Amino acid sequence: MFQFDNQLLKLKHEVLTRVAVLAKENKISKEEIEKIPYDMITGEIANYRDTVEHERDVVLERAKLAAGCMPSGKNAQELVDIDEEKQILYVIKTACDRCPTKKFQVTDACRNCIAHKCESSCNFGAITYVDGRAYIDLDKCKECGMCNKACPYNAIAEDMRPCKKSCPTGALSYNVEDFSAEIQENKCVNCGACMSACPFGAIEDKSSIVKVVNRLTQNGNIYAVVAPAITGEFGPKTTYGQVKNAIKALGFTDMLEAACGADAVTVHESNEFVERMEKGDSYMTNSCCPGFLSYIEKIMPDQAERISGTVSPMVATGRYIKAKDKDAKVVFIGPCTAKKNEVLIDSIKDSVDYVLTFEELIALFDAFEIDPTTCEDIVVDEASIFGRNFALGGGLTAAIENYVQEKGVDVDFKPVKISGGAEIKKTMTMAKVGKLDGNFIEGMMCEGGCINGAAKIVSVMKAKAPFTKINQQGTIKSVLSNKTIEEYHDINLER
Repeated sequence: MFQFDNQLLKLKHEVLTRVAVLAKENKISKEEIEKIPYDMITGEIANYRDTVEHERDVVLERAKLAAGCMPSGKNAQELVDIDEEKQILYVIKTACDRCPTKKFQVTDACRNCIAHKCESSCNFGAITYVDGRAYIDLDKCKECGMCNKACPYNAIAEDMRPCKKSCPTGALSYNVEDFSAEIQENKCVNCGACMSACPFGAIEDKSSIVKVVNRLTQNGNIYAVVAPAITGEFGPKTTYGQVKNAIKALGFTDMLEAACGADAVTVHESNEFVERMEKGDSYMTNSCCPGFLSYIEKIMPDQAERISGTVSPMVATGRYIKAKDKDAKVVFIGPCTAKKNEVLIDSIKDSVDYVLTFEELIALFDAFEIDPTTCEDIVVDEASIFGRNFALGGGLTAAIENYVQEKGVDVDFKPVKISGGAEIKKTMTMAKVGKLDGNFIEGMMCEGGCINGAAKIVSVMKAKAPFTKINQQGTIKSVLSNKTIEEYHDINLER
């Protein structure tokens, strides 16, 4: 049904789908999970690993995580449930290719020039010349990159591991015994950047797909809350209404837009901002991105008091549903792995029961044999265009500006819009030393916003056009025009 951009995404999808089918048929067991590698990989010729046995070992570990269990090697005696673990991302050791651990290396492009600019640029004496070529003494190298910048032939290559290079907090290291990747949980914000960056698929998020399927097959009151970014994932020919009906066909009682919660969050956070500025606070940050929130709490905890006390749109919508239906179970569906960690926070864990990614949603569609393109179209226009644009970097800022303008609020709103680890580190450092050029920080851990989340199913380039087209059609054009947010007045929107 769905066309994937590369073989790795297709492989991950097939594993998730097979696990979902087992859950649908009530066949989840150690024995059935162990059959998956042999059903997927037949014959004795390996396609991507050194041996077919190696390929099967990797698939088995991936299947365990898809079933919500600890990846623990093929000889594990039982499936170990990790549902309550706050760590979301795990390294599949059998899949890790043990990439080079040093950041810079000399390539064959070295010409043994006379100037030796690389050598003179190094302040640590790490570069010498051996057999007519530059040589880096790894014991002396501090990985500053000056030699890389100095070489006129670009002969010194930056060769940092993709997972480590992508990590915004320095949480990726390696095991000193076998050089496999390791995640330092005390630094990890579960943003999924490493998972998205690893071309071997060696880092994966644990899944709740089995528990969600169990709920769906029990015919209870189970609601889906979808992230605004979903409108760009299925291409320009599939409407929002078709996606909603496809989700309901899975067995969900209803599907609600998290963008409606985003409109309510806009109002609450705008008022909070005004109150903080009146009290004399220098700045406030948003709280809708759990990766950004965790970054501040773990890397710059002395700035945590600047984080907005307003809940995320996901939590707001979940609380709204549960206020209407006390027996409801709520499943959030989005492109974000950090959301899986957010729902484990004690103060908000009662608002949303499970989180699925877009990758897992596609697997459910295949497992239940549902094609969104064949579903009936309906109009979905509960949220404002500003609430839906929370999926883009700068979307929250635009929503607050719209609210402040229409409400006539007298406040000096000077936003600083940032996305991606590098911008977040730079801006938060400036804020910490009192040199922020603004009084409100909108931080999004994924570069460009949620539309570029780690668990998206299409590239940003493919997603942006249909996202923009669908959001412009029949959508409420201002936050205050959304009558739905009136129903949130009695909902607790405090974290």
